[in-house]
Amino acid sequence: MSELRTLRNYINGEFVDAADGRTLDIVDPTTGEVYATSPLSGASDVDAAMAAAAAAFPIWRDSTPSTRQKLLLKIADAVEARADEIVDAEVRNTGKPRALTLSEEIGPMVDQLRFFAGAARLLEGKAAGEYMDGMTSIVRREPVGVCAQVAPWNYPMMMAVWKFAPAIAAGNAVVLKPSDTTPASTVLLAEIIGGVLKEMELPAGIFNVICGDRETGRLMVEHRTPAMASITGSVRAGMQVAESAAKDVKRVHLELGGKAPVVVFQDADIAEAVEGISVAGYFNAGQDCTAATRVLVHESIHDAFVEALAKAAKDIKTGGVDDEDVLYGPLNNANQLKQVTGFIERLPAHAKVEAGGHRVGEVGYFYAPTVVSGLKQDDEIIQNEVFGPVITVQKFTDEEQAVDYANGVEFALASSVWTKDHARAMRMSRRLDFGAVWINTHIPLVAEMPHGGFKKSGYGKDLSSYGFEDYTRIKHVMTAI
Repeated sequence: MSELRTLRNYINGEFVDAADGRTLDIVDPTTGEVYATSPLSGASDVDAAMAAAAAAFPIWRDSTPSTRQKLLLKIADAVEARADEIVDAEVRNTGKPRALTLSEEIGPMVDQLRFFAGAARLLEGKAAGEYMDGMTSIVRREPVGVCAQVAPWNYPMMMAVWKFAPAIAAGNAVVLKPSDTTPASTVLLAEIIGGVLKEMELPAGIFNVICGDRETGRLMVEHRTPAMASITGSVRAGMQVAESAAKDVKRVHLELGGKAPVVVFQDADIAEAVEGISVAGYFNAGQDCTAATRVLVHESIHDAFVEALAKAAKDIKTGGVDDEDVLYGPLNNANQLKQVTGFIERLPAHAKVEAGGHRVGEVGYFYAPTVVSGLKQDDEIIQNEVFGPVITVQKFTDEEQAVDYANGVEFALASSVWTKDHARAMRMSRRLDFGAVWINTHIPLVAEMPHGGFKKSGYGKDLSSYGFEDYTRIKHVMTAI
């Protein structure tokens, strides 16, 4: 067995252990074996990170937009230059296929960093004007302050970028916590960003990383220093963050779970829909809050669609990080494997497993591409997020029922409509109660467009100028003339 790696917190430009020496074991999901340890940070560690961020914030707040842009552009270049190294850390974190991680995640991360670098120079308010006799008003856009941020385990490095890039672009200082199961790539990003900050002679405390568990996250959110708490995670975690932040009325940004409806009408091309939906449903082992895992199909094509989807599922491979022709790797951790397995074990008698429905192999947390049909709207697997490679299929009779079924869950993050009828697509995009609606596709994201949901999927936006504005506050200044 190779020697365990030791990951450390990154506070004020230095790598440090937890003050009390506590650690967490970090497990390789492809083997189930411990490969590293990371700090289990406590109150004193959180204090130190917040103090560093608070000291750096006034300097960064007063920096020019061009300086913020330059920092993010240099970070983007450094990430691009060290892509292989970052991917190595990420696949150890997650077990994702190496080639897909390199092609599907590094490019968007770099693009998103460069987008927010550009956005840094576009902060603006209303034009100055006289709205009262003898008075001139102006609007200032200012950074919020220190931001406490928590990233998830399904896309550790990319979600870290979604958190820190807009915050830093707006002039905030950051304390970022990766998931307790996937800290490796975030710690490496801290090294990269720290090097750029040093090169530019900027305060090291602009960007800090502390590792730990749910309690560490609670300590961050409840700490008096941050002006804002931002989390991507489960609904339960988001509710706890909102409750904790309410104690001193912090600003909160929540990107939580999803249960995306995929509505396939009778005029859709079945082959094209199956191909798009199977990739969007099984990519990243379905561990994506926008994954195409809840399919609603018109009754007239239901049987043909299910048959084609089951065949596609049986042709999709899961496997190790360097295996060929693999769409996805293992589930992230033992608890997630238990959760996915539990949903299948508890299926009602009227449900039918058309493909998969079982673990793959005895080592690691691999699960087969699964299709389940015959389900009813109030079934547990329809109402709750599985977060695994499981696609459910329901049938509907008409557009009205499709809308009722689609909206009939507590989540409201993403959705898609598959039809050749433009008017129907427009009606559905208006009536679907979700933060994103794709038409004849599912899951593409671009830096320029917002990502975020409604209802129990949270509030606030990632990406885009809307996400950028979430990390700013608006001040009215009026002067007598």
